[in-house]
Amino acid sequence: MKNVTPVRVIYADTDAMGIVYHTNYIRWFEIGRTELLREAGFIYADWGGKGYHLPVIEVYCHYRQAARYDQVLLIETSVGHVNRATVKFNYTIWSEDRKKEMVEGYTIHACINAQGKVVRLPWEMIDIIKRALD
Repeated sequence: MKNVTPVRVIYADTDAMGIVYHTNYIRWFEIGRTELLREAGFIYADWGGKGYHLPVIEVYCHYRQAARYDQVLLIETSVGHVNRATVKFNYTIWSEDRKKEMVEGYTIHACINAQGKVVRLPWEMIDIIKRALD
């Protein structure tokens, strides 16, 4: 399962040259991840209310092409893997016509409880995330 979410580059996303500032891609990774999980039936706020959180513990981003102000980008997100306490998401950010790969990357998330301790992902959460793998 892949989710594709469009995003338009706004002026605040760019530097003085009109080029997207590098950290905005990480923000767009979050948008893609949130939409993929929502499509699979996983709502972050629901799990936070149950005392589970998925903070980023590792991020990788390879910049291939510069995106610019007012450009429409497509955030393609998929689940890389899920195991007992972590989940990995893969991302590719494309130009709107999918002719240019702008960025590729991934994030790895640990499951923590309300006290900040790493814990196993609840089975219900794993099932939902695994649906996104299929």
